[in-house]
Amino acid sequence: MAVLEIKKAGDPVLKQVAEPIDRLTKRHRQLLDDMAETMYASNGVGLAAPQIGKSIRMVVIDVEDEHGLLELVNPVITMREGSVVGSEGCLSVPKMFGDVERAARVTVEYTDRRSRRRSLTAEGLLARCIQHECDHLDGRLFIDIAVNLHKEEEKG
Repeated sequence: MAVLEIKKAGDPVLKQVAEPIDRLTKRHRQLLDDMAETMYASNGVGLAAPQIGKSIRMVVIDVEDEHGLLELVNPVITMREGSVVGSEGCLSVPKMFGDVERAARVTVEYTDRRSRRRSLTAEGLLARCIQHECDHLDGRLFIDIAVNLHKEEEKG
């Protein structure tokens, strides 16, 4: 496993629509492992493949709930319900936060690392994170849709 470089806002890969994965390979599984290690090392709760320079439809998420580490390949949000505004940050936009309106509850369909089709319905932080990471796969950053932005306060 390896900690990978996280691409920052302004890198063209973050604005591309990521390509679907036709068939999961050993290399994809290794990349999922590396993405998880990178996310944990960076104190993040989610990481999309474009953030490490790979324009493919793959994300890892761990909001430290009963689901543990989620690995979503070719995720598609199939249901959105309700609306809630909450603060978001992003490993690709360090020290910036903003309020973003998201669905309160979502269902996402995806393939897991063993090529099995899965469906998950989520709310709260997990729902927000799924939407945030899926946005990355469509070339969208939270700063593109935030209703306001502010820098992280320096701790003194």
